[in-house]
Amino acid sequence: MLVVMHKNASPDEVAKVCALIKEMGLTAHSIPGALRVAIGITGNKEMVDTNRIASMNGVLDIIHVTQPYKLTNREMKAEDTVVSIKEARFGGGNLTVIAGPCAVENEEPYMDVARSVKKYGASMLRGGAFKPRTSPYTFQGLGEEGLKIMAKARAETGLPIVSEAVDTDTFDIVEEYVDMIQIGARNMQNYSLLRRAGRSKKPVLLKRGMSSTIKEFLLAAEYIMSEGNYHIVLCERGIRTFSDYTRFTLDISSIPELKKLTHLPVIADPSHASGKRDMVIPLSRASIAAGADGLIVEVHTDPEQALSDGAQSLTVPMFERMMQEITFITQTIKEHNGKIDKGGDR
Repeated sequence: MLVVMHKNASPDEVAKVCALIKEMGLTAHSIPGALRVAIGITGNKEMVDTNRIASMNGVLDIIHVTQPYKLTNREMKAEDTVVSIKEARFGGGNLTVIAGPCAVENEEPYMDVARSVKKYGASMLRGGAFKPRTSPYTFQGLGEEGLKIMAKARAETGLPIVSEAVDTDTFDIVEEYVDMIQIGARNMQNYSLLRRAGRSKKPVLLKRGMSSTIKEFLLAAEYIMSEGNYHIVLCERGIRTFSDYTRFTLDISSIPELKKLTHLPVIADPSHASGKRDMVIPLSRASIAAGADGLIVEVHTDPEQALSDGAQSLTVPMFERMMQEITFITQTIKEHNGKIDKGGDR
């Protein structure tokens, strides 16, 4: 349910409506908009007496949200949410790229990658300190030492950092170091981890599960938002299909569908989707053309020697070319849309 306030409603009137909602045993989520404030209501398991709310000063309308995902729904918030992390902006027409190696292996190579991706336009640094690997015998990450290396790269380059929290046990230590917390595909329906992320003050990068529907994806984000953290970036990272040629199948169609269904920013991960270095740039182009707000890609100075996912990691020259191509696509789309807005093309 959504309570729409008058555009001139005072902060005191908004607070009184929120207080009444709480008094009724429900949860109020204040959602500021460009023109007016809306208040999302969750927690109702039966019919709510909306007359009490409708009679409050400042209330314009009450809208029933039809989908099970409430807070992530565009019915709840029509304007795009922009998630800001220092200078990085996800959503709102910005092209935002997260780049770096799959795993933080040691300091010198990581610093080299950080300097390179900063030079060619990356907005954030990625890197795994705790790695959820399919095999227990493969490299599992450096743990806190890896986070310290990432923090050093942030201090030198000025780029904010994102790394994955693989469980509630390691969440606190990851939260201490990073600017954005990643919830990986294997944990998309780890509800205790989602709730913990919802209680964090740090933005969350939520990846779609490899066998999850769009509805399940949005409901996973709902778990985070229901705990009070509204700073979420969704990531389409590829799903399992009958294809046996690529690691996964990048669901390009999910990007415009998500942009229609939710106000949250959406990025794509062509590295994990394909598992193949030579496919990352074409899939990046396709993702941006489909409306993605950005990308997260793996980059390594020497992919052949990488301890994790070297086959899907771009070289630095490839990353430079990718940035040039997706920037061109973004500018072309903006110019074309500008002509349409001015009545030039139909």
